[in-house]
Amino acid sequence: MYPDNFRYSKEHEWVEVNGNMATVGITDHAQHALGDIVFVELPKPGDKVEAGKACGTVESVKAVSEIYSPVTGEVKEVNTALGDTPEWINKDPHGKAWMIKVSLGAPLPADQLLTAGQYEEYLKEEGAS
Repeated sequence: MYPDNFRYSKEHEWVEVNGNMATVGITDHAQHALGDIVFVELPKPGDKVEAGKACGTVESVKAVSEIYSPVTGEVKEVNTALGDTPEWINKDPHGKAWMIKVSLGAPLPADQLLTAGQYEEYLKEEGAS
């Protein structure tokens, strides 16, 4: 269910690294827990994000939740389509519903990010699956 080439945070974000660029989104587990997503607020290109710090919000019919960046760097691109179609997050959280692309300013915090298998195990430990 969770792509093997991604890394995952315990706050339920994913990151895919390609060279010096990291693509970030929320996991299928997160979108499922939130329910129908109706609004997303993301940082702007040029904004700095820091691993483990809030960088945006996702609003669903149930609640508003913060998005935490799993990486440190500068936002280079934002998925502006999510402004008009936030429901993509529910339909394709690991694909076209990516949220931001970040130029890495620091190495991945490997001790804080999980492989797909470790993330699935974490969900089981948390009683989430």
